[in-house]
Amino acid sequence: MTDITRILVLGGCRSGKSRFAKQTADNMAMDKKIYLATCVPTDREMKTRVKRHQDDRGPDWATIEEPIRIHETIDRACTQAKVILVDCLTLWISNLLFQGKDEAGIMSAVDLLEDALNRATCPVVLVSNEVGYGIVPENSLARQFRDMAGLVNQRVARAVDKVIVSMAGIPVQIKPESGNGQGLGKEI
Repeated sequence: MTDITRILVLGGCRSGKSRFAKQTADNMAMDKKIYLATCVPTDREMKTRVKRHQDDRGPDWATIEEPIRIHETIDRACTQAKVILVDCLTLWISNLLFQGKDEAGIMSAVDLLEDALNRATCPVVLVSNEVGYGIVPENSLARQFRDMAGLVNQRVARAVDKVIVSMAGIPVQIKPESGNGQGLGKEI
């Protein structure tokens, strides 16, 4: 096991973040790898995406589907896993919003996630979308989602050992800083 036990991988859509997160987890363990899926596939296109992700992972990954109580799943899975990959936090936020959670409710769920990460006895790699680079959404639910994603990403980034941002398929480490004194990350 590595000294780095909790990693957040951020990026936009099709940025390579999930692929990098899976490779990172694969490098941490040869077996007993658990993929914690937060997606609730509700249409054919999303079911196709889920199937593609499953095929990409291969048979050495066990999948646990949990859209809401990911903290409990991390606690349980750490007893049997050598690494857990959580994909993804932004879908988890969507699920919480659709359950009627407001900012306080979502932040309470993040508290539970942080506690689970602190208790984790195996490495945990988390994936999340960086959605704040785009235009301001036109409707209040989309703005609420964007704002919650930004707040959750900030909280989780503080709680983990390492943060990677993937842009155009290039992963760049932003935490801990590269040590150049200028706050610039380094390509990995």
